[in-house]
Amino acid sequence: MTITSTSSTPTPTPFAPLAQLAADLAAGRTTSRALVEAALERISAPSGQGATVFIQSDAAQARAAADAQDQLRAAGTVLSPLAGIPVSVKDLFDVAGEVTRAGSTVLAQNPPATADAQVVARLRRAGAVFVGRTNMSEFAFSGLGLNAHFGHPLSPWQRGVPGQERIAGGSSSGAAASVADGMAAVALASDTGGSIRIPAALCGLTGFKATAARIPLQGGVPLAPSLDSYGAIGVSVACCALMDRLLAGLPPEIPVARPLEGVRLGVLNHYVTDDLEPAVASAIEAALRHLEAAGAIVSEVRFAELERMPEINRFGFSPIEAYAWHRPLLDAHRQQYDPRVLSRILKGEPASAADYLDLLAERRAMQAAAAPLWQRFDVLVAPTVPVIAPRVADFAHDDASFSAFNRANALVLRNPSVFNFLNSCALSVPCHPHGEAPVGLMLASAPFHDDALLAIGRAVEAVLGPVLGSSLSVTPKSTSSINR
Repeated sequence: MTITSTSSTPTPTPFAPLAQLAADLAAGRTTSRALVEAALERISAPSGQGATVFIQSDAAQARAAADAQDQLRAAGTVLSPLAGIPVSVKDLFDVAGEVTRAGSTVLAQNPPATADAQVVARLRRAGAVFVGRTNMSEFAFSGLGLNAHFGHPLSPWQRGVPGQERIAGGSSSGAAASVADGMAAVALASDTGGSIRIPAALCGLTGFKATAARIPLQGGVPLAPSLDSYGAIGVSVACCALMDRLLAGLPPEIPVARPLEGVRLGVLNHYVTDDLEPAVASAIEAALRHLEAAGAIVSEVRFAELERMPEINRFGFSPIEAYAWHRPLLDAHRQQYDPRVLSRILKGEPASAADYLDLLAERRAMQAAAAPLWQRFDVLVAPTVPVIAPRVADFAHDDASFSAFNRANALVLRNPSVFNFLNSCALSVPCHPHGEAPVGLMLASAPFHDDALLAIGRAVEAVLGPVLGSSLSVTPKSTSSINR
């Protein structure tokens, strides 16, 4: 990773892309056990943030799984390109034998899961080695990634600079930090309003939210089932694409990059560009210039219906559906909730059945209004997050109404949540200049155009990586360079 800061603290180094790890395993240049030991060493390093990033890590189990994959490989059996590679799992997914806390103490006394979530089972069958459960916003209900119970995972940006430490973004804060810090090669995460793409953007990583119905939700703690979707955070588009194929139960055939010449990019303006910080605006503008120079047809477009989103989401799916799920827990455990999360859940309490039906109708109307855009453009483009990662210190002395938290939370969620509402697939790729604060460029396509989006995303990444010196190069590097 080439994100730098003014701190003397060593910059975290992520694993090489999955394709390079698989090639190194195939050639005998490394072993699954070696990769897992590297991940575990970083998780347990006193100078690192493993104790905050991971809620649980079972080193003995991970080593045993790695050894099993090495033995299978020696016998000529390779389950998939992910076989033997260390993967982190967000704490809202069931893993057989482990308690699923969803980043909360409320569920800590629940019995261990008796079976894997379906997506976890699919990754296990593919030979993934799970190195631990990652921290997250409590019950996934915040885009900032702060956790009052287990601590706040940090972005690599300005890590160790006193008073300048930055949030990793949420809700999949630990997932992103685990990849950025080389504690896992790729992370399994969820996205209801940006929970994959926000932390990917703020940590200089790549994150992909699949079309929701494409990947089964069974075995995951819900936030808002109408919007919930699963996906991955990794160091490249190809990493996310491989995970997406496996999570969807499809053969691990990664879409080939589509040449950018003639690709129609619709750059959304208004709404998603309101309150854009200068560093974000500059990075996005430069990225678009380079994509246009590579042959993409770049056009600005105003989708005026988006400007009604605050009115439409007066209650919103997440508060209404979260309140319905949490009611029994609130009766018994209200005092255990982080008050910031509790206040967001309780926003759904006064919503009536008529309010919910109105919301469903508004969503259908918005999706219908977006249909011509999907015909006109191959991809819609927006800043993933309109600001650089806020400082953790910005929330340390928030007032009783959580005004600083609520303002920042609403702002980071605003852009990515649009595409959950539209039920589209969406990808965030890093686009910031070398050495500057991480910025994500978000690309979105029509529902179930996931492979087409990933093919374009690979081409976008290939242009932006070398030209802008974005935080993570897509050029594979040998596993021998992994800092132990």
